[in-house]
Amino acid sequence: MVVGMAELSKQNDDPPTLKARLLSGEKLYGAFSSTFSTVVAEILGWAGYDFVVVDMEHGAGNSFAALPILQALAATGTPAVLRLPWNDPVLVKKALDLGPAGVMFPAIENAEEARHAVAACRYPPLGIRGAANSIVRASRYGLNSSYLARCDKDLLIMCQIESEGAVNRIPEIVEVEGVDCIQMGPRDLRASIGLLREPDDPRPLQLLKRAEKAVLSSGKKILLAGMSNPESSPTELFDRGYHLVSGFVDVALIRDAAVADLEKYKPTQHI
Repeated sequence: MVVGMAELSKQNDDPPTLKARLLSGEKLYGAFSSTFSTVVAEILGWAGYDFVVVDMEHGAGNSFAALPILQALAATGTPAVLRLPWNDPVLVKKALDLGPAGVMFPAIENAEEARHAVAACRYPPLGIRGAANSIVRASRYGLNSSYLARCDKDLLIMCQIESEGAVNRIPEIVEVEGVDCIQMGPRDLRASIGLLREPDDPRPLQLLKRAEKAVLSSGKKILLAGMSNPESSPTELFDRGYHLVSGFVDVALIRDAAVADLEKYKPTQHI
């Protein structure tokens, strides 16, 4: 009984969740992590990013590899969002059992796919998530007695918009109960209209801004998330109404630092 009371006290002292901070009006700046390196994850966390998206879609790691990344981020007090490889309930189940602050579904095209995503995040009767809550990390391996009561409220569900067709269907997607956030995918939006290799064409930015307007003018309490890119700095995105903005991807940070170092010092070497 003493252990139970101590555990309850610890739960009450937990900091606000990522979702709670956003709903209270905070605007948060984060990073993407694709390296699946615990050292890099710790650096991002201790550096002070508000959240880190662990990229299981384009990164090399699966759910087993993601576990130590979440543990490293937890040591720094940094919330983790898992970007899933696909809108698949099997993948969702394994990701949620790891205990992320949020999950990001790629390539959501319509309301039906959004409902499918939300259902995969909810235990029956509200959804189809498999129940192993007594042993998984998400519930502190069964030691968090309030997990079942709070998991739906605490989890941030993000649907990524990555095509022109999905932009046209944003009004129906944001009506889906349980969708908390629309994440923009500027590079895939560009690709969807055949302009991935045309960096100076203004039409992708026009499409992105149309998508942003559809979310922000929907009348729903839907959060807007995105990634900074050559066309839109983090400051510009926040000014346009974004609530979450991701800056760099860790791979790009390391690459750019390495290239800058080589450009600075390698020419001075004598071969």
